[in-house]
Order: sequence, then C-alpha cells, then structure tokens
Amino acid sequence: MTTRKSMEDFLYQCQQTVEFAQEQLIDGSKQGYFHDQEYREAQQRLEDQYNELMAVYRSANAVQRDRLHRMRLQIQSLQNEMTLLDHH
Repeated sequence: MTTRKSMEDFLYQCQQTVEFAQEQLIDGSKQGYFHDQEYREAQQRLEDQYNELMAVYRSANAVQRDRLHRMRLQIQSLQNEMTLLDHH
C-alpha cells in the first residue's frame, strides 16, 4: 500500500506532466514543427509517467487504484491526441 502523502505527491507530478503535455499539444497544433523538440519531450514525459503509474498501481489499494485509473485514462487520451496530431 502506498502512503497517502506519496500518492498525493505522485498524482500531483502526473498532473504537472499532463499540463505540460497539453500546452505542447496546443502549441503543436498552432505552430507545427517549430516546437518539435518540446513536443517530443512532452510525449516522452507522458510515456515515462504512464510507466511509473503502472508500477505504483500494483502496490496501491482499491481507492488509490481508482484514482490512478482515472489518471491513466487522462494520460492515455493525451498520448493518443498527440500521436494523431499531424505535427510534421
């Protein structure tokens, strides 16, 4: 079981990653390839965060798993949007 504080810290970190990626998605849709480096970095950060989330999920209790599941869906949705955007 993950402690409440560490879970809150982890979910905050996930949210920060999601917000960064959302900014890059918006910029990427407006400016195309001009921010390619930042766009790829955002995609990589989402992937890393997803992998870490899955590791945390395995040691979480039922309530924590519910919160992690919702965050996972948010991350995956954003990953899909970023992949589908014709960024090049």
